[in-house]
Amino acid sequence: MSLRRRVPTAAACGLAAVLLLAACGGSATPAPSPSTAPPTPSATVTPSPTPAPVWPLTGLPAASAADAARPALVVKIDNTGAAAPQLGLSAADLVVEELVEGGLTRLAALYQSAVPPVAGPVRSVRTTDAGIALPAGGVLVASGGAERVLRALDDAGVTVLTGGGNGLARDHDREAPYNVMLDPAEALAGVPAGTGVPAGSYLPWGPAPGGGRSVAGVDVRFSGAHTSSWTWNDGLWVLDGDRAASGDVFGPATVLVLRVAVRDAGYEDPAGNPVPETVLAGSGAATLLIAGTAVDGQWSKAAPGAPLLLTDAAGAPLHVPPGRVWIELVPDSGSVTLR
Repeated sequence: MSLRRRVPTAAACGLAAVLLLAACGGSATPAPSPSTAPPTPSATVTPSPTPAPVWPLTGLPAASAADAARPALVVKIDNTGAAAPQLGLSAADLVVEELVEGGLTRLAALYQSAVPPVAGPVRSVRTTDAGIALPAGGVLVASGGAERVLRALDDAGVTVLTGGGNGLARDHDREAPYNVMLDPAEALAGVPAGTGVPAGSYLPWGPAPGGGRSVAGVDVRFSGAHTSSWTWNDGLWVLDGDRAASGDVFGPATVLVLRVAVRDAGYEDPAGNPVPETVLAGSGAATLLIAGTAVDGQWSKAAPGAPLLLTDAAGAPLHVPPGRVWIELVPDSGSVTLR
């Protein structure tokens, strides 16, 4: 069967005629086209600049963010004449001096931006050290410690590296117990990945505060057995009678004096002396010694692991200029004399 073409009907022809007449008419008004609003220019968003990396323990510029995230070590170092000479202090970023038994003091040297070939003599830990070590990443190096102290530090989240490796060895040219020395590079190699990194700035770094009193030095009395005296000289604070080896002196640009409560730690050392415990939490008076001036304020610390905050006499934030700092944890029973 073949397909046949269909013939148009009359209705179809009529429709075609109507369409033709409409196309030829000139009086018809075209429908308006929809209006289009001009595009609204989008706001240009300028990204905030990435803050330059700084070392958490000094506030000074770091070469890279990776460098600033390196683990830090807090090393307990003897501070008596019998332990002299001290080694490795010149490479420290920050040093803290604290009271121990017998009215003497001990140092906590903090290392991150650089490490010396050797540091020491290394001595034992105290519960006070939790408040020093936790803001620096929580890795503490010591020759040992009382079992109750080691348990307390572990409960607080502090990692304590002691003898039996970890870069610690005895120097047989020195008398015990002042002969435990540390190879910091070896100790750092044993720090578990991702640990020991400071959570943030150790101190409230910022522009040096104005004002203050002009001073030549300060005498910081911890007890009747020990006073640390500082003198401003040629851009640095100089510790009178320091026990560091020649050429290995820690020269701070700033000395920060904190008045702290001290309580009985509840045990005695092997010689029968009661062991004191500095309470590095709460608040107290502070004196910031910068460039030959002394600025008074207040310190506060919500918990041992919390950052240290400083305020001036009006309650406004007080900043520490970037650089190397020595912190004195002076008992309320001691004294601070400006001269």
